[in-house]
Amino acid sequence: MSRYDEEAKYDRPKRRTRPRTKDRPSYDDAVIGFVFTRDRGRYACWVEDSDGGREVTAMKARQLGRTGVIVGDRVKLDGNASGDEGSLARIVEVLPRTTLLRRSADDDDPVERPLVANADQLVIVVAVANPEPRTGLIDRFLVAAYDAGMRPLLCLTKTDLADPDPLLSIYRPLGVESVATHQNGDLSSLREQLDDRTSVLVGHSGVGKSTLVNGLIPGADRAIGVVNEVTGRGRHTSTNTLVLRLPEGGWLIDTPGIRSFGLAHVQPDQLINAFPDLAEIAENCPRGCTHTADAPDCALDEAVAEGRADAARVDSFRRLLASREGRELRDATEEAT
Repeated sequence: MSRYDEEAKYDRPKRRTRPRTKDRPSYDDAVIGFVFTRDRGRYACWVEDSDGGREVTAMKARQLGRTGVIVGDRVKLDGNASGDEGSLARIVEVLPRTTLLRRSADDDDPVERPLVANADQLVIVVAVANPEPRTGLIDRFLVAAYDAGMRPLLCLTKTDLADPDPLLSIYRPLGVESVATHQNGDLSSLREQLDDRTSVLVGHSGVGKSTLVNGLIPGADRAIGVVNEVTGRGRHTSTNTLVLRLPEGGWLIDTPGIRSFGLAHVQPDQLINAFPDLAEIAENCPRGCTHTADAPDCALDEAVAEGRADAARVDSFRRLLASREGRELRDATEEAT
């Protein structure tokens, strides 16, 4: 019979694979860890124990596939989670996140970049002088905090150089809390706001984030930069995200100086939900209302006219909405570079 005879029969080799099963490991004995850094596919996790806690190095298990693991994630660790030198555990599950701080590269990029998970508070560090405060980026940080479900806190630095009240007056209608500090000053008010919280520090380069970290956590040794006397701009001194344990309890996450913060992922309805009083009024808006000043028949305008809503608060909310526009991002970026 010809090798190419159409009648020739060839038996398909049998597959030698294990039968599939719907049963999946429960990992009931897995320990819970908190991811505080990542380096080339290895995750450093903090596991609480009777001795206070230990650091465990882990890698992501294959079954997680493309599931992302980021700083702040609470994860289940299987395998060797002793924390002994040379040991390696596996991250087998990422627990549900309570908050997620994220941004996009710019306002035309719909791809979200998750930054930190499960943080309670976004501490927006702003110098009242040297460098001058830039409200465009402050507004963007506020939008990101409200979108993430985090509590925003304004931390004003260098208040010995200028009066902080003009800047604070801009944000009072939004009900944003604040603390004031200056070089070598008392940090007790800030410590009270950080106690037993997981807080993320954000801000322009040169505003004093590293100085705050060194003052709050002895031995942190964050590099401190200077502000260019000609341009009034700071240079990056922190180049990586650093998670530190606060002496009084809680975690402090210091991020590199941020020069732009895209908000393409935030929609108007997401933002207004952070303001329950305005969200209730906006329920009477036409479908698809953007709630901006030029939005036709916006219920916020009617409420202001009738005295049911504070005009300054509505204006401040609309300023946050405007910060989502690409023009505002370019302005903030140009100021910072």
